[in-house]
Amino acid sequence: MFFSKQKTILGVDIGTSNIKIAQVTHGANRVLDTYGMVNVSYQIDSQNNDAAITQTARILKNLVQQARVTAKRCVISLPNSAVFTSIVDMPKMSEKELNSAMEYEGKKYIPLPLSEMNLSWSIVSQNPTTNTLKVLLTAVPKQIIESYIKLFSQAQLELEVMEIEALALMRSLVFESGKNNVIIDIGAKSTGLIIIKNGLLQLSRNINVGGDTITNRIAQTLNISELRAEQFKRDFGVSQSTFLPEAIRPVLNIIKTEVKQLLTIYQTQDAKIDKIILVGGGANLPGIVPFFNDLGTGVELGNPLKTVAFTQAGEPLLKRYALHLPIAIGLALRNES
Repeated sequence: MFFSKQKTILGVDIGTSNIKIAQVTHGANRVLDTYGMVNVSYQIDSQNNDAAITQTARILKNLVQQARVTAKRCVISLPNSAVFTSIVDMPKMSEKELNSAMEYEGKKYIPLPLSEMNLSWSIVSQNPTTNTLKVLLTAVPKQIIESYIKLFSQAQLELEVMEIEALALMRSLVFESGKNNVIIDIGAKSTGLIIIKNGLLQLSRNINVGGDTITNRIAQTLNISELRAEQFKRDFGVSQSTFLPEAIRPVLNIIKTEVKQLLTIYQTQDAKIDKIILVGGGANLPGIVPFFNDLGTGVELGNPLKTVAFTQAGEPLLKRYALHLPIAIGLALRNES
């Protein structure tokens, strides 16, 4: 079922350290009506933590009110840390046969009992020459889904669709369907690495380093408070003209090494990467684009604002937070449920 010509959708990205929201109205143009971001310290995990759910729902409800959100229908992202995803190559078969086959494949790829997981799949691409399919297999703990249902019910919002972060990022950041891209999403606690080949998702991986890792490293190296280290990070970054690179570089090198390995794998398959796109709060680090420039392909900061219209008056503030918003905007851009 497709949304009508004029439909308003709220995208909700609940991260490890903050909640981001974006409301988009679908019509002749896709208009970003409002957005917001707030820090959180409560984690929704596979444990049924009613206190965390209630606190997070209260924060989300207040954020929605402060941002003057009018939409009730929500599309939300599932946290990378809680989701198992794999791209599986399969022979072409009927939907009924594929249902059975994906359950069998799930046992090979998912390290938890399937009885505890919500398993879903979607066909990413078909190759008529080889008569094969690429299938995106996704598994989420049932407890996580139940927790999110409770959270949005308490926040008085209509939870319609849950999807993985990689799909939302592709929707808001990738504008040329035939290109090969890497998206590096540097969050507070972790970094998401996404490979896109010919405009289609090929791989989504999470590594446990992020902006907080950099802040901690600066605090330890300079023997200063984390609050001051955070300010140093934002002001000076990894620019060669500052005293911080030696504190920051080892953390960013972990990310760079992972990306190099992925690039090597795909280059052996004759798939040249056209562009590396940096987003997330950690991508605000001064000097970060030059740091990744030696990977042998173009590097740029992502711009989810290219996908939506917005008022000129709000542009300066919106641009300041743009790198935090690609998942929320990408979720709100989803045009079917």
